[in-house]
Amino acid sequence: MNQTLQLILFAILAGVVLYQLYSVLGRRVGRQPEDAQAEAIERGEARPPVADAEPIPDGVVLTGLAALRARDANFDIGHFLAGAKGAYQMVVTAFAEGDRETLKRLLSPAVYDSFEGAIAAREAEGASETVEFNTPPRADLESATMDGDIAHIVVRFLAEFRARTKNAEGEAVDDRRTAELWTFERDVTTRDPNWVLVNVDAAEA
Repeated sequence: MNQTLQLILFAILAGVVLYQLYSVLGRRVGRQPEDAQAEAIERGEARPPVADAEPIPDGVVLTGLAALRARDANFDIGHFLAGAKGAYQMVVTAFAEGDRETLKRLLSPAVYDSFEGAIAAREAEGASETVEFNTPPRADLESATMDGDIAHIVVRFLAEFRARTKNAEGEAVDDRRTAELWTFERDVTTRDPNWVLVNVDAAEA
């Protein structure tokens, strides 16, 4: 075999080896970091990356959700309403059971004082209460506003639950269907992501 033919064979062999290396190294093998992030987003355990907010033109005044998102680019209404449902069930259950510590974490001082007064009156009568939700409550956005650095979101809740009340006369069972407007508040300049319940109003079903 002459030298020229050997060089040609070596060149072909080198090309085959390089192609095989490229096909392996250039291919996604196993789980990648972005795969775990995508799966977490699908499960609702993480949020999609937030794009940089576009600058607001001079003279334009944003209102509602647009104003809130302009101050808090991470705000997601779906995520918020899911959390509001959980907060609703926690507050209703804590109120029925007289769980003051849970209520303190979720309510503004004014709302807490109102709830605590009702709990104290119930306890003075020797009564106790528990609730069981038939289905998760329905939560719909009613309004969203910004007052300086304070965001307010009003959520309309529709809920069905069974209340069991015990007192000296015995036990009473009451199936209730409620419609209420709850106002949640948060200072968008703080790192605390939690919202506080600042007002409760009756609503039409």
